[in-house]
Amino acid sequence: MKKTYLGSCHCGAVRFEIDADLDHVRACDCTICRKRGGLMHRVDPSDFRLLTPIDHLTLYQWHTHTARDYFCKACGILPFRRPRTAPGKWAINVRCLDGVDFEAIPIKRLQGSKLP
Repeated sequence: MKKTYLGSCHCGAVRFEIDADLDHVRACDCTICRKRGGLMHRVDPSDFRLLTPIDHLTLYQWHTHTARDYFCKACGILPFRRPRTAPGKWAINVRCLDGVDFEAIPIKRLQGSKLP
């Protein structure tokens, strides 16, 4: 069942909310995901609401330039992204959500390192 979660970067300059059923998170082994250590959960655009201006974020793209990684300009945290394998969805860093016991959510391991 979907629940509404509030999220933010570390400094609070970026705030958002999502509606999601956090039945799993994704941990990818590609170079950027491995280094940042996020636990991601995908939501449809209709389930994501950015509560602060987009100009509080900076965009990073690499390799195929399909994925869109958004970082807070002030603290550098990545609260969400548009994933390469599902660019029409938002991938939310569950570690940025308030009130979530992410230790209790099953982790799906992805092999992004194997993508061409």
